[in-house]
Amino acid sequence: MKDFFIADAARFDNQSITSFFCIATIGVRDRKGGGGQYLALTLADKTGQFEARMWDDFAEAVQQCAEGSYVKAQGQVSKYQGKFQITLTKMRLAADSEIDTADFVPTTKFDVAEMNTELRGYVDAFSNHHLRALVLAFLDDPLIGPAFVTAPAAKRLHHAWIGGLLEHVLMLVRVCRATLPFYPEVDPDLLVAGAILHDIGKVRELSWRSNFNYTLEGQLIGHISIAQGMLHEKIAGLNAQAIAAAESSETAPDLFPDRLRMLLEHMILSHHGKLEFGSPKLPMTPEAMLLSALDDLEAKFQTLRTEFAASKAAGKSAEDTTEWVRSMDRALFNSQEYLAAEVEES
Repeated sequence: MKDFFIADAARFDNQSITSFFCIATIGVRDRKGGGGQYLALTLADKTGQFEARMWDDFAEAVQQCAEGSYVKAQGQVSKYQGKFQITLTKMRLAADSEIDTADFVPTTKFDVAEMNTELRGYVDAFSNHHLRALVLAFLDDPLIGPAFVTAPAAKRLHHAWIGGLLEHVLMLVRVCRATLPFYPEVDPDLLVAGAILHDIGKVRELSWRSNFNYTLEGQLIGHISIAQGMLHEKIAGLNAQAIAAAESSETAPDLFPDRLRMLLEHMILSHHGKLEFGSPKLPMTPEAMLLSALDDLEAKFQTLRTEFAASKAAGKSAEDTTEWVRSMDRALFNSQEYLAAEVEES
């Protein structure tokens, strides 16, 4: 069992520790200026990741250990360029009996079943029966449904934990519903359906067994294009069912409206908001504009919470900013902690 977690690194500065980790990345690199090679790793547990270096006697470790492996490692924790890392002296594969996977895979703090029930309640309340049937076709799918409630929302950024995708989508749906009264130009069912399905491609873009990574499909295609294909497949399936039902009842088939499909597809293709952020199209409809803005805001605030927690764990004071947040191109500052410190001082 682990008695050291990466989030606790500040308490072990310049100390030697022995603990278990999951290897997120591993590779042999050349030393600067020549003089041999070294082993560069990123080690992970449920509280985060940090860089590791092994300068000597790593040949056996390279042969035995690979990305996704659980290892037992010994080394000294230190701070380099403002971030904690560990210099390893020993590392070996961990035995299955030594590992509790709950120590390594971060998990949502919310109840997954309750979140799923709440989300499905919003879908059941749709007045548009086509959108209700489409979203439920995804949620009830025997492969997509279970993956949707367990997948992380990202490999490393916002909601990067088991259940993170469901958590992100539910929080986004709540925000969407709360803002609807201020934007009468927006169709409520279409907005919420887009919020639920905008990241559905991540169930195939990401893998999350022992660590979070991208699948080959995720690397080559990406979740936006994957979601577009999944949308076409589900609508084709619904239309096939409608045609079969119409033939048996001798009525006109109730096909999924093509205009509705196009508007929903546009929301998926444009939800990153900018071409340089990976969206093939810029948001052009009221629903797409609102979804893109709120999705970006919800993701940024979860990143903010994560960075504030990391700063607190690192022992930073209320007057310090966080470390530089690459995804947001800035450091962040906890204004509430700053004001609370003033009250305590007075």
